[in-house]
This record gives sequence, structure tokens and C-alpha cells, in this order.
Amino acid sequence: MELLHLDIRHVLGTISEKEIFSKEKEIAGHLKALHQKTGKGNDFLGWLDLPGKDNKQLISEISALATQWHQEMEVVVVTGIGGSYLGARFVIEALSHHFPALVQGKAPLIIYAGQNISEDYLSDLLEVLEKRSFGVVVISKSGTTTEPAIAFRLLKNSLEKRFGKQAMAGRIIAITDARKGALRQMASEEGYHSFAIPDDIGGRFSVLTPVGLVPIAIAGFDIEALIEGARGMMQQTVPEVALEKNLSALYAATRNVLYRSEKVIEVLVNYEPALHYFSEWWKQLFGESEGKEHRGIFPASVDFTTDLHSMGQYIQEGRRHLFETVLTVKRPRKKLVIPDDRENLDTLNFMSGKRIDEVNKMAELGTLLAHVDGGVPNIRLEIPGLKEEYLGQMVYFFEKACAISGYMLGINPFDQPGVEAYKKNMFALLGKPGYEEEGRKLRDRLSV
Repeated sequence: MELLHLDIRHVLGTISEKEIFSKEKEIAGHLKALHQKTGKGNDFLGWLDLPGKDNKQLISEISALATQWHQEMEVVVVTGIGGSYLGARFVIEALSHHFPALVQGKAPLIIYAGQNISEDYLSDLLEVLEKRSFGVVVISKSGTTTEPAIAFRLLKNSLEKRFGKQAMAGRIIAITDARKGALRQMASEEGYHSFAIPDDIGGRFSVLTPVGLVPIAIAGFDIEALIEGARGMMQQTVPEVALEKNLSALYAATRNVLYRSEKVIEVLVNYEPALHYFSEWWKQLFGESEGKEHRGIFPASVDFTTDLHSMGQYIQEGRRHLFETVLTVKRPRKKLVIPDDRENLDTLNFMSGKRIDEVNKMAELGTLLAHVDGGVPNIRLEIPGLKEEYLGQMVYFFEKACAISGYMLGINPFDQPGVEAYKKNMFALLGKPGYEEEGRKLRDRLSV
């Protein structure tokens, strides 16, 4: 299997190879703690050996249901927020046609809900579903997370009105806790199709569980190849593989040495629009895992060359507190050549006959050299192509690197205590029972 390729040469003007490899012993300890499950958050390490487990029965069940839904549904609404939907969305969008609503395919169109609380968005969603045959994949461990719970109420209500309560159950797949929670209770009582989220895997590490696999299969993609890619990367990043060849460990070491050199912002760069939602998943993975105890690298992202015309100036000449990790796709899926133009008023005939991808690659390399010359270190990750097996490699590569990096920061990379603060305030302001006094205090603060 062809593997991702990591290139750290373009950070060496800022930090040294010696500094990076001085972390080898430290990283070996962190890898040992991960695999022996002795480090912080060790009760959430189910993702670590997940690709190596026997998953034939699960894949068979998911694939059978996906095939059924291909015949029955025009549209499927994936309902979740954060790790409950970003992993599936990045894989689906990376593999899909760029204009899926205008291309007739065998699989249903996948759209999303539960990732915001916009009245206009949800109203528009219900409007477009009104005359279409649709199903819902609702993903929530508890079933009470505000954003997806509101969206699911609306979608369930719409399904019941259209198809009746009994038929509605066949149009819902619930992915939730195996035993407890509101959504598990609802699925059991109403007879929804359902899959369990493993207890020892957190949302942002759940792409290779039913959380990601069910929507990806319904979208028509090969989940077995996705897992196989992750399995290949798992084998390449075990503690026995030396730092020099252990891609996840080398990336974690490099970014942490940069962080200790006051490079506190990491900008993930891609040159393929299909990878936009990969960046969104990556930002959650690292932001939620590392941003604790006033520590952590701030994860940002840009889509080049588009954002070179908005963010390029800052990256080139702004504060020198950032570094870039560039995702480059070795082989595009399609081929398109720039035609010759008789008038040549745009003066681009020197590109005539060249593939669009060659121009894109030269823009990428030109930008990399300009940014390095401007004092922005660059890590480069080459992806062989946008196929399931390579996306599976990327998932596991970044999950493993994130875990190592979190341990290098001295924090627990598997919890997220900070995300509860806004929820408590929101519940208090909305008058949730038990929060009345806190709500009064917050309204007093806001009126000052």
C-alpha cells in the first residue's frame, strides 16, 4: 500500500533536526503509555487498535442497510455536531463530485443538520425535504445535545406527518450509546435502525466507528478500504517504529518543537476544495484535544489558492508566530488541460497545453518557498490521491499524532471540559429547570 509522505525539511531554518530528534526518548515514553494504556485519558483509547479488529459483521450490517437506503431515499440528513458529523462529512466531501446536487448518482444526496441553531437554516432544510423521499441518520451519544436534538425533533415531526409513525421508524438510523441515554431509549421504543458508539471512543476520534462508517456507506463509498488504509497507518506508527520513520510521532515532535519556539498557531493548508471539511475535522481534533490549561497550538486553516487572495498577505508578512502544515494531493482524480487562445489577451498562452494540476502544484511550491523565505516554517504532507484508503491513513495519522502531541503538552488529550461552559449559560438564559437563579444572575450581567 502506498503511504502518506511527510516532509519536514522546510522547518529546519527555524528549528534544527537535532532539536526534533532530541524528543525521541520522550516520544517513545508517550507511545508506550498510549499502547499500554497508562497515560491520561486511557479509558478513551478504543480508537488506537480499532482498525486491527475484526469488523466483518459490522461492515456487512452497515453495507446491507446502505444498499437498502440507496433504493428508498433521495436525500439523507446526517444529524450531529462536532465529532458526530465532521469525520463523515470530510470523507464524503473529499470523495464526492464537487457539485453533487447537480449530478445524478446511485446513492442519495447527503445533507446535514444539527450543526447549528439557525432558524433560517432549519426552515430551508424542511422546505427542501417537503416533496422528497428522505431518511435521517441521527448521531448523539446522549441524545440530549442541544443542536442535534432540536434538529432531530423537527425532522422526526416532518417524517411522522409525511409517512406515519410506523413507516417513520424505517427512515431513521440512530447511532448512540449501546445501553443508556435518551436516543437509545427512543430507538428501542420506536424501533429505529441503530448502531452503538463504543464507550471508549470520544466523538472526534470516532470516524472509523458507525458514527462515520454509516453515513459514508450510505453516500456510496467503500468503508472497508477506509479501514484498510487506517490499518496500514496503524502498523506504521507502533512504538517499535523509530521516530525517523514513524510519521505520527515525527509530526508530533516537529510541531511541538515549533510550539516551544513560540510558533503558537498552526495553519493547515490545502490546495483542493474537496479537503475543506477535512480541515474542519482537523481543527476540532487538535483544538478540542490540546486547548487546555492555557496551553496548546491554535489550529487554523486556509483553502489555497483561494485564501492567498485574503489571508496570503498576513501569512507572508504578519506576526511570525505561526507555521503551516501543507496537504498536497499527488494525483488528482481527473485530467484537464488549459487550451490555447488565439487572441491571448489574458497573456496565459505560456500555460497552453499544461494540466491544471501542474499550475496548481507550481502555485503550491511557489507559495511554500515564499512563506519559508518570509519566516514561516512549513511541514508538508503528501497524499497519494483522494481515495478511501488514503483518507483512512490520514484519519489514523492525525489521531495518533494528536494523542502523542497532547501528552507532550502534559495534558489529557481525550477530554473536553471547556465546552460545557457555554451550555450552562445557554440553559440558564433559556430558563431550564434548576438553572433559574443562575439565569437571573446572567441576565443582570448582560443588562449592565
